[in-house]
Amino acid sequence: MEDSIRISIKKLLNVSSDDTSFDEDITIAINTCLMTLNQLGVGPEQTFVVTDDTQTWEDFLGDDYQDLQSVKTYVYMKTRLMFDPPQVSAVLAALKESIAEYEWRLNVAADQRVYSMGD
Repeated sequence: MEDSIRISIKKLLNVSSDDTSFDEDITIAINTCLMTLNQLGVGPEQTFVVTDDTQTWEDFLGDDYQDLQSVKTYVYMKTRLMFDPPQVSAVLAALKESIAEYEWRLNVAADQRVYSMGD
């Protein structure tokens, strides 16, 4: 998968990396997701901000890059919900449930990292 945060999310949203017409909308949604992740304890101490195609998943996750790959799925799902929500209510509900589960799991993973660093 592409390591650029914005390019990889655009790909998952079926938006060509060459198409810049939605970049502002997608970037705002991504940054909202990253702020939520920051509040869950995932990522750097300061809220990470995507401004263009140069910020990478490794920049955001740092040493946790290999262990927290599900962050990519979470950011995609939340961005999709904000950028292009499903029109079918059952699909929308399933997406929201998946997002809630990912938030819980990522929060648990972040907590485990904090506690294991204290050992």
